[in-house]
Amino acid sequence: INAYQIHALRSFFSLSLSAGQRHANMESLYDYGSRSGFWRLHELLLRKNVPCTVFAVGMALERNPTAAHAMIDAGWEVASHGYRWWDYQNVSEDVEREHIRRTVQIHKDLLGGVRPVGMYQGKPNVNTRRLVVEEGGFLYDSDSYADDLPYWTREYGDGDDNKNKPHLIIPYTLSENDMRFASPNGFSNAEQFTTYLKDSLDYLVEEGRRGSPKMMTVGLHCRLVGRPGRAKGLEEFLEYAKSLGSDVWICKRDQIASHWYQHHYPDDLKSSL
Repeated sequence: INAYQIHALRSFFSLSLSAGQRHANMESLYDYGSRSGFWRLHELLLRKNVPCTVFAVGMALERNPTAAHAMIDAGWEVASHGYRWWDYQNVSEDVEREHIRRTVQIHKDLLGGVRPVGMYQGKPNVNTRRLVVEEGGFLYDSDSYADDLPYWTREYGDGDDNKNKPHLIIPYTLSENDMRFASPNGFSNAEQFTTYLKDSLDYLVEEGRRGSPKMMTVGLHCRLVGRPGRAKGLEEFLEYAKSLGSDVWICKRDQIASHWYQHHYPDDLKSSL
């Protein structure tokens, strides 16, 4: 349980947990996401013809194959969110390496042989990116909050002999993110959420019109924005973003990665593509 979740629980329940204990109410809050919230967002995104990238925890995919198949049928990208929703800060390299390998295989088994090309561990450590590169097959990871645009790192090579091969990082966000519904001083209602997203998008669009386009990520969780009063705000934002026409490209992260490899690959290595 992280700090945001503890705050949310203390708002409604008496929270007294020791390490290793389960909390029935917290489990029920997460169950809402898989039982109701996912399907509300699934219907909304399909109805609005909006693509998305799903960061899917491997064990969660195993336990909800119906949702996994619905993602593929919708044409969404299913990227990896690790095998377990753990804090990997103090997890050994061997265990984390095995978890990355295992979740790739789960994707292949459940999703018609399709492996993930993106990774967002979510709670990584200083070894995570190196292990992702060593595993191979990933076009990008999103374990960064460092920029408004994708960027390259050459720190890890390709995990084999090519020490100079760049690895793409497509940053995630904790700002334009529905987790702020569950955080102190966050969003209290859908109007605040929608207004903040619109303001962010407006500012970035204006920067683009001045010649400096940017990327905007909106982080969503089925158990949070999947609630009807919040989904209404998301729907309003999607309608607004689509109304901006060609000024906004609404896409999946694997599409961003493909664009970046094609148009922004490091100049000294373009011949190796």
